[in-house]
Amino acid sequence: MKKTTILWLLFSLMGIIALPASAQCTAENNAFSAGEDLSYKLYFNWKFIWVTVGTANMSIKNTNYQDQEAYRCHLITKGNKMADKLFVLRDTLVSIVNDELVPFYYRKGALEGDRYTVDEAWYSYPDGKNHIKQRFKTHKDEIRLNDQKSNVCVYDMLSMMLRARSFDASDYKVGQKIKFPMADGGKVEEQTLIYRGKKNFKMEESKTKYRCLVFSFVEYEDGKEKEVVTFYITDDKNHLPVRLDMYLRFGSAKAFLTEAKGVRNPQTAIIK
Repeated sequence: MKKTTILWLLFSLMGIIALPASAQCTAENNAFSAGEDLSYKLYFNWKFIWVTVGTANMSIKNTNYQDQEAYRCHLITKGNKMADKLFVLRDTLVSIVNDELVPFYYRKGALEGDRYTVDEAWYSYPDGKNHIKQRFKTHKDEIRLNDQKSNVCVYDMLSMMLRARSFDASDYKVGQKIKFPMADGGKVEEQTLIYRGKKNFKMEESKTKYRCLVFSFVEYEDGKEKEVVTFYITDDKNHLPVRLDMYLRFGSAKAFLTEAKGVRNPQTAIIK
């Protein structure tokens, strides 16, 4: 799995099911509002010691896109000086959705090591279909283009996250698999999440204790299921991603929420 995709998954919440396109791609937003700002610390297991290797920040603001009011979501991840000695990481992602959470535009610029890539997607909805135009510029300056229509709603990682935050998981069953289409790298592919149930955990630094919903992002190799990322999402109306455990080919990594500003709803998942 690509390192950039793992970082995007930091902000993927709960499952997206295949939904009809056009008007039925709309949804009521009851989880966030403009002004929300979330900060994270990234850790890596280095010789049996967990060390800080970088930060991530996600912010949501009001904007205007093609004469329509919309939300602009920014996600920025970067490694610290120590991490830069091993691997340079500077990712900037932007997603624009309307107030009904329908995606309009997506861009990701990624500097990883000595490689820089740009991934873009434009969405429109003619004739009741989801029309997606994608442009992916590789680190070798090669251009990959994709232009397709879909009968179901298709999302990128950020717009998927924004939509999913308003979903109701109260009827989810432990072990339930949720499949969803995602635009990534100039193509659209099906991905899989598995609901693992509920769990409480305490932050090591702040000692804040949360009641969470737990999800796993999995891949399949030779027919065998492989867990890639485990998510901890607050069990309240905000559905904030507060912890992420990543199982990488070269080791283990974690991400923890360190600060949440402008949160729309009361944080009732905090256990006092």
